[in-house]
Parts: sequence; structure tokens; C-alpha cells
Amino acid sequence: MTAAPLDLAEAPEDAPSTPRRNTGAWLEMLISSILGLTASLVLSIDAIKLAENPNADLSCNVSATISCGSVGTSWQASLLGFPNAFLGLMFESVVIAFAVAGLARVRFPRWYMLGLQGIYTIAIAFAYWLFLQAYFVIGAMCPWCLLITFTTLFVFASMTRINIRQGNFGAAAQQRLEPLLRYNVDIYSTVLISAIIAAMVIVRYV
Repeated sequence: MTAAPLDLAEAPEDAPSTPRRNTGAWLEMLISSILGLTASLVLSIDAIKLAENPNADLSCNVSATISCGSVGTSWQASLLGFPNAFLGLMFESVVIAFAVAGLARVRFPRWYMLGLQGIYTIAIAFAYWLFLQAYFVIGAMCPWCLLITFTTLFVFASMTRINIRQGNFGAAAQQRLEPLLRYNVDIYSTVLISAIIAAMVIVRYV
């Protein structure tokens, strides 16, 4: 007597579904945070040089308007009383570990994911405030700072994508936002913002 074939319609409703790996988003986060950490390390070293000698000739001092020195000696570069780059050393290291764990399919609790989302929302606001200060107030652009501006955007985008897919913003938000991910609205938005920043830099400094 042969066994009757399993009817998928009769499968238990509470059977666990395969979690999404979000590999692309985790990789984007990992690569961006590694680049951000590299930029933060270089800026931290430059900050020490500038503390010893405000007129130090840094490798990224290309001209009067493309100059890490001009940005690094401004008050905006040490808004909290110490070089902003030191924050990058701390946070980018955490994000690297976080991304590696995500690639290993570690599932973080909802409160932890939302906490990081909140922290990185502040981080991206801070990064773009610094960009606008350099662009409109200081009148000079730091290439390494510009790299952090881009990488912060990419990390924020990938983190948001993962939180939406995992339903961490709540069922109602996921129902509204996940269709946008299927149409790659988040990717197009990230590319558009990056293009606008690049155009602003090219128009003024190239």
C-alpha cells in the first residue's frame, strides 16, 4: 500500500517560512562600512596632524577648495569637542561586525534593529549636515569626508531595506513599504541622491 501524496494545502498554517537572507543588503552594508572605516581612519590620522600643526600639508590638500585641511580645522569638524572622525572609527567597526553577523544569518531582536535604525538616522542627518556645511559655509570639500557621505547613505539604505523586509517597523508599515522594494524604489532613490551630490560637487569644485 503506497502512502498518499502530501497535499500542500493541508500543511500546517503555522509552519515556519524560510527567512529572507537579504544577502545583497548585508553585502552593501559591509562594503560601505569598510570604506567608511578606512576614510575615518585617514581622517583621524589627519586630525592628529592638524592638532600638532594646523598648517600641515595633507595628502588630500589638492587645492584651496579641495582640501581636507580647510575642513579639518573648522569648528564643524570637531562639533562634539573631538574630531568627528573618531565617531566613525567607533560606529563603522560596529556596523562591520553587524553586517558580518547578518551574512551569517544571525537574526537580531526587533528592539536591536530599531535601535540601530534610529542611531543611523541620526548619523545620516549628521553626515549630510556636515556636507552642506562644507559646501555652503566652509567653501571647501574633503574627499574622505565625501566618501563617508556616500557610505553613510548606502548603510542607511541597506539597513532600512532589511528592517522593512523583516517587518521590524510593524505589519502595517511593511504592507505599505515592501511593494516599493519590489519595484526597487529604494535603490533608485539612493542612486538619485548620490547623483545629486556628485553633480553638486562637480559643478562647484571640478
